[in-house]
Amino acid sequence: MLTGNHKNIFNDARVPWSEYRYYDPKTVGLDFEGMIADIQAAPEGSFVLLHGCAHNPTGIDPTPEQWEKLADVIEEKKHMPFFDVAYQGFASGSLDEDASSVRLFVKRGLEVFVAQSYSKNLGLYAERIGAINVICSAPEVADRVKSQLKRLARPMYSNPPIHGAKIVANVVGDPTMFGEWKEEMEQMAGRIKNVRQKLYDSLTEKDQSGKDWSFILSQIGMFSFTGLNRPQSDNMTDKWHIYMTKDGRISLAGLNLAKCEYLADAIIDSFHNVN
Repeated sequence: MLTGNHKNIFNDARVPWSEYRYYDPKTVGLDFEGMIADIQAAPEGSFVLLHGCAHNPTGIDPTPEQWEKLADVIEEKKHMPFFDVAYQGFASGSLDEDASSVRLFVKRGLEVFVAQSYSKNLGLYAERIGAINVICSAPEVADRVKSQLKRLARPMYSNPPIHGAKIVANVVGDPTMFGEWKEEMEQMAGRIKNVRQKLYDSLTEKDQSGKDWSFILSQIGMFSFTGLNRPQSDNMTDKWHIYMTKDGRISLAGLNLAKCEYLADAIIDSFHNVN
């Protein structure tokens, strides 16, 4: 599932693209069968864009078993997996756990592209620091890939700003700071999980319709697809002054425990009283 930014990047680069099914509005969950079918139907050797963890915008990640199946299909079709890893550490609170999808593909011997961002998990938005990592099948392949990456970098920015890279290198390269960073990510991910639990509890307590709100807990990371349509999202803003995207996405990172009940009231009102 492509974000608006992915589409803009590919369009500007004149790269043809198509979307595979991902979000199932009926379950507010993953349409895994549709995803698999579309990836299987793609021309052999296609690049397949995947979110490594904490999927944006849905908050829905494949299970470990589903990642295995995805790897099977991608390997069978000789596709090239391209991971967008923008929120490592934000899903589970663990850098290692959130890297498990990428490491699964690498362990199986697949060639892999990984676009890694530190803008979010190190709070370096203004620096927009990241890295492109390419796992190749042989040294001579790596040499060819490296030459092409250099060729691309030269006309784009020649030499990128080094400030953000030095900050990341200092944090990752110092055992004490690296440990502090991992602890802080665990705390932040834990806070978001607590907010999810409180919102779920408030929804199930206040809503007497019997609707299943468990997708709030099964989703992961900073965002949640609420299942609200555009008119319902407009009601959230116009009546309740809760600002969200028109596709029903909310950022749980911007929610605190004290506001969960108010948000639950707004969601219930919008879901049941607006078509």
